[in-house]
Amino acid sequence: MRLPGLFVTFEGIEGCGKTTQMDLAEAALRSAGREVFRTREPGGTAIGEEIRSVFLSAEHGQMSAVAELMLIEACRAQLVREKIRAELARGALVLCDRFTDATLAYQGFGRGLDLELIERLNRLACEEIEPDLTFLFDCPVEVGLGRLHGRYQQGGGSGTPGGRPDRLEGEERAFHERVRQGYLSIAAKQAQRILTLDATRQEETVHRAVMQHVREVLRRRETPCPLRESSVRSG
Repeated sequence: MRLPGLFVTFEGIEGCGKTTQMDLAEAALRSAGREVFRTREPGGTAIGEEIRSVFLSAEHGQMSAVAELMLIEACRAQLVREKIRAELARGALVLCDRFTDATLAYQGFGRGLDLELIERLNRLACEEIEPDLTFLFDCPVEVGLGRLHGRYQQGGGSGTPGGRPDRLEGEERAFHERVRQGYLSIAAKQAQRILTLDATRQEETVHRAVMQHVREVLRRRETPCPLRESSVRSG
């Protein structure tokens, strides 16, 4: 469904730097006078943040894959209905830290759940709203997990309040490898929407690539459509 705003999502494995790139993009767009709405999954609403605390808690290590899927779809349904649709309708540029591709990568490729089932649930939760542009920040798993480890050693991790990795961050390496390969598979099939960027490059280099593509999409969206030849003749 096409709404006046622009919907941009940021994806990638743990430690890929997507949240940092979203911070930089948000700051640049606001400085340029753009109306920006920032959100995240899981989370983004009062209900969603409650779900997030359960979803990512390291105390819930026995959570089943199906329970994961249902929780994230419930969170998404609320976020779309309460926030994303309204912001796009008023013309805002919506930036979201993870969205439907993450569910395919994590619960589909990572957990082994049926991809077609996930896609059906994604469509139900999204109410026909889809990202206009997605950035996939790709890096080897050892690089991403190494960054996470470094942040937690410095006390800057984003996991549990006690400074430990959250439930997904703490998964075995093989899980993260499946998630990464899942992301790359999704991106290969949807190259028109998903731009894969090398997240091992310098932060500023990646940021420039992000902003270049966001500006290109904005220009295309904001350029008036030329008159049809028949319309010109009829004048």
